[in-house]
Amino acid sequence: MRTLLLSLFALLINNVLSAQELIKGNLMIAPLPVSMEVQQGSFVIGPDTWIMMGSFNTFSFDPTLAFKEVFKKKSGYSINEPKNVVPRPGAVTSIITVNASDLIHKEGYNLKVNANGIIITASTDQGVFYAFQTLRQMMRMDALPDAKGVQRNWEIPAVEITDYPQFAYRGLHLDVCRHFMPLDFVKKYIELLAYYKMNRFHWHLTDDQGWRIEIRQYPKLQEIAAWRDETLIGHYRETPDRYDGTRHGGYYTQEEIREVVAYAAGLGVTIIPEIEMPGHALAALSAYPELACTPGPFKSATTWGVFDDVMCPNEETFTFLQNVLDEVMALFPSPYIHIGGDECPKTRWKESDFCQELMESEGLKDEHELQSYFIQRIEKYVNSKGRSIIGWDEILEGGLAPNATVMSWRGVSGGIEAAKAGHDVIMTPGTHCYFDYYQADPAFEPLAIGGLVTLEKVYSFNPVPSKLTSKEAKHILGAQANLWTEYIDSPAKAEYMAYPRAIALAEALWTPASRKDWKGFVQRLDQHLERLDGMKVNYAKRLKVPEALISSGADGLQVIWKTDLPGQQISFTRDLSVVEWNQALSGDTTLFTGPGRIYYRTENSGTKELMYNPTLLQNAMISSSMPPSSSYPGREGVTTLGDGLIGKAEFNSTDWCAWNEEPFTIQIDLNGEQTLDTITVGVLSSAGSWIYGPQSIDIESSVDGEIYTDIGSRETGNLAGGRHEILFAIPAVKARFLRINISPLKSIPEGKPGAGHTAWTFIDEIAVY
Repeated sequence: MRTLLLSLFALLINNVLSAQELIKGNLMIAPLPVSMEVQQGSFVIGPDTWIMMGSFNTFSFDPTLAFKEVFKKKSGYSINEPKNVVPRPGAVTSIITVNASDLIHKEGYNLKVNANGIIITASTDQGVFYAFQTLRQMMRMDALPDAKGVQRNWEIPAVEITDYPQFAYRGLHLDVCRHFMPLDFVKKYIELLAYYKMNRFHWHLTDDQGWRIEIRQYPKLQEIAAWRDETLIGHYRETPDRYDGTRHGGYYTQEEIREVVAYAAGLGVTIIPEIEMPGHALAALSAYPELACTPGPFKSATTWGVFDDVMCPNEETFTFLQNVLDEVMALFPSPYIHIGGDECPKTRWKESDFCQELMESEGLKDEHELQSYFIQRIEKYVNSKGRSIIGWDEILEGGLAPNATVMSWRGVSGGIEAAKAGHDVIMTPGTHCYFDYYQADPAFEPLAIGGLVTLEKVYSFNPVPSKLTSKEAKHILGAQANLWTEYIDSPAKAEYMAYPRAIALAEALWTPASRKDWKGFVQRLDQHLERLDGMKVNYAKRLKVPEALISSGADGLQVIWKTDLPGQQISFTRDLSVVEWNQALSGDTTLFTGPGRIYYRTENSGTKELMYNPTLLQNAMISSSMPPSSSYPGREGVTTLGDGLIGKAEFNSTDWCAWNEEPFTIQIDLNGEQTLDTITVGVLSSAGSWIYGPQSIDIESSVDGEIYTDIGSRETGNLAGGRHEILFAIPAVKARFLRINISPLKSIPEGKPGAGHTAWTFIDEIAVY
């Protein structure tokens, strides 16, 4: 009896410990595959499932390892290859077969699931890896906690998937100089980008604010350049400057670098290191001031921006850089080494007798050609080691190095120029790929550098400009998103700024344009947020944040309510004292009349507001002698200037129109003669963003549109930061037509960010009474 009881107890314990769950998978895959044919039936992965590998050429990494490691944690048991398995008596074995075929794209795969098993066909380790990433997503493993005291089986829907990327280069960038990031986070960042089938990690390792890689020949880079005394608090454009008084820094040892490189390789990711030159070099100069054109001393920067002190193009500098690059190339097997080349002021070179003599002896006509000389010398050295350089698009200035690849960040024009000249290009324009920009209304987002790059804007990105011929377009290798960390001081905030936008970019670069569908993406993304939760990613939970799509006219303000999730409820009111707010659904339209504020929100979102102040311009026709910049065109072009919606103090609002070229004129037809006594022009000032009030505003009026009379003039260039109403109180005048002549500040003052450049002029709202 005692023996029987013990046997029953052991059986009971065994059943408890091996409690089973069946997890139903789905086809919510991102990036969306090239083709996906859904079929009848399903396949169950369980303890008796094996992976059967075919005969491939030598793999550079085990493409199943990452899958098997996650599988073990989420399933409560291992999935193995047959050589490692002893079949259980009576078990029915199921197989995941991996076959080799040279007919498959080198990063592509074919995945077939039916009741009999799973067949993966690929030509390379990369293709096999991506097939298993797709299988991992279908199983929904990452949305679940680790299996503890439970055994999970996985039911996968029957399907045939054919898949391959549209672009060879699909990357994410991380700046660890402005704020140092711990090694474990760097690895997590790489794991996430690989999960979404991205294959390049651009590691920005040196800048003015810190040097983050150990170079053994130059120990002062670790002892001095890796550290700064303190860090700016708040936004760069705020005055006066405030600092935290805390020493900040750190660097990665060469052993740590090797660890990360090996880790990335195991996920099919190539790391591209960036060593900035000749600008963005204050940290290096703080350790080795002899590399500069002036004697110093120098310190690692404690604030943000562009600094005049740069590397001097002398032999000592080239020896230093060649020695540094030798150690870098020994650590990183990447075919590319990024050498920066951006934002290099020429002030010190212009003042340097050595530089001027070098220009004369080398036949260089200006300092731009001197920078080209600098970059070409570095390129020859890197090429001699069997590698190629990448540089930011400023390396086009003064003549492009013969074999360089251009990373186009100041829009796409640099990429177009390089591709037309036969050079390879990686697109990373700020308009779509700067993930340090705000992703939603700044009033409800953590502090960022500025700009506005929404999830939908990222998803819409096409790296190939229409201006390129099909032959030229072949030079567009792909794209990457950049995460600069001036205002990103922790891994949690880095994740918040990168995700879910990185998923949108991954799909933009992988999925054919004909297959892309914003609404479908949003539906799939809703489930991927569950996966990010499971992976403990601090992503931006912005899908439920409401937006107001607005148009203004004589009848009032028409608002179309919108969230990224169709059918979601939105509450709105014009009176914050009321308890019951009005209700609408995403997609509904509401008409508002009369001046005042409009407040709106969704469940769990902050309250947002519109400031509406209709004037005589509500029924007017507005045009301009020069269209606003394509980067800041306003909500509906120049008609935005009179729609009654008052622009906020953030320049990335669609309420603003902006210009930064020649003087321009806003032309207004009031559609009938009116008696006027007050005109206001809203302008923005933000010196840190190169935004200044106009040099002057002159207003003319006319009854017939032919004869104009001056009715007011103001100079407005010297304004404090923020939004300003420039008031023109005029004697009562009858007019139908107005001309508002605006002259931008021609040159930003010395000592200010962007000194010497034409300032940006931001206008909104023009009101006429």
